[in-house]
Amino acid sequence: MFEKAQGEKVTLPCTFVLSEEDEGPLDIEWVLIPADNQKKEQIIIMYAVDRIYNNYYAAMTGRMQFTNSDPKSGDGSLDILNLKSTDTGTYQCKVKKAPGVQSQKIQLTVLVKPARTKCSVEGPQEIGKDVILKCVSQEGSPLLSYNWRRVSGIQELPVASTLNKNSGELLLKNASQAYSGTYSCVASNRVGTDECSIELNVTPPINTAGVIVGAIIGTLLGLFILAFLVFCCCKKQREKKYEKEVHHEIREDVPPPKSRSSTARSYIGSNRSSLGSMSPSNMEGYTKTPYSQVPSEDFERPPGQNPAFAPSKVAAPNLSRMGAVPVMIPAQSKDGSIV
Repeated sequence: MFEKAQGEKVTLPCTFVLSEEDEGPLDIEWVLIPADNQKKEQIIIMYAVDRIYNNYYAAMTGRMQFTNSDPKSGDGSLDILNLKSTDTGTYQCKVKKAPGVQSQKIQLTVLVKPARTKCSVEGPQEIGKDVILKCVSQEGSPLLSYNWRRVSGIQELPVASTLNKNSGELLLKNASQAYSGTYSCVASNRVGTDECSIELNVTPPINTAGVIVGAIIGTLLGLFILAFLVFCCCKKQREKKYEKEVHHEIREDVPPPKSRSSTARSYIGSNRSSLGSMSPSNMEGYTKTPYSQVPSEDFERPPGQNPAFAPSKVAAPNLSRMGAVPVMIPAQSKDGSIV
């Protein structure tokens, strides 16, 4: 029986001695016997009539050869290169030379070395808590064995620790800060080993109450800021809407500007009313307003640029058409007495 690691090389021995009675042609044949008896044997390689035939088994094409380039010399051993786990099985060597026949069976087991081993920590790394160090190889033929060791500080494992070599778990009970350090795990089987390491840092318990209060305060603060932003946006929208409405109402309520003619007419009408109400009793202190001082809404002239108009005489019929009312003015003597 042969045990080899994946990727290695194996030589399956097959030596023979011919007798003087063996006079027929020499045939050397290697076959793979399947685990299922219902299946036929698979020829791997053959030597016959001084020729080698090695194209029978595609799974091993390019990975097998006779150890001796001249098998008829008595050595028909077989070399298999770059072994794979699928090469595991029972191999048989047959040597035929009439009338003699010799054969032998060899069991080959291809094992996979441990590989891709990973270390991890399970449980809180706090003082007084139980911590579990885990070690698992993702590749490797059974039976795998795991062993933990401490590589920093004190080399020995803590006294309050329990190791399970089959599962790869190291239990550290009631952890303390003295347990902190680097731990290494070695996974092994019959053909190889693999290793991983991890850092353990045991700290005082976390103040969960303070964390919860901080989280609540942070949440409330975030909600307040969000509400403030929403309020500012709504206020801004209302102000814009109000400005638009006020501007629209002002444009609708503004009356059209008055023309000069309408202003003059209103001024003349008011003077007519004043003339109609004049009497000798209220003539005192009345002064005639010159035409140049008639108000106008369209423009105003500077005081120095107002043209001086000479008073003109208007005939009586024209005054009547203009709406003037005749007024009797009593005559006065030189001394001011009424005549």
